[in-house]
Amino acid sequence: MKTLTKELWMDIPTRRAIVSIHREVERLVGESGVKEGLVLVNAMHITASVFINDNESGLHHDYEVWLEKLAPEKPHSQYRHNNGEDNADGHLKRQVMGREVVVAITDGQLHLGPWEHIFYYEFDGRRRKRILVKIIGQ
Repeated sequence: MKTLTKELWMDIPTRRAIVSIHREVERLVGESGVKEGLVLVNAMHITASVFINDNESGLHHDYEVWLEKLAPEKPHSQYRHNNGEDNADGHLKRQVMGREVVVAITDGQLHLGPWEHIFYYEFDGRRRKRILVKIIGQ
């Protein structure tokens, strides 16, 4: 069994952003030497998400609009969590978008559908955060 564990660091200068991490995950799968296995990609912060969907800017805009309707950032006073913080909406948005993805590795490649792409979604940026990439297999 082969394994590879890496942490990717994200420095997002804005409060929210969707960032493709697809190529970096592909690179790490290649580095691991795993031909058949799984890769876990996990946002290690409770105001960030990792998700898979289409790499299309219109969809990314739609996520922003939809999530802001579900859990609006302001007014901060609407949330009990915000006793000195202003990121309660980020916690709720993360709950909807998810914490991690697990992708099969087949023949040394990510085994995804034709439009599937891996993203990091930041909901409370302007500080350094980590993403765990854990690869296991043969």
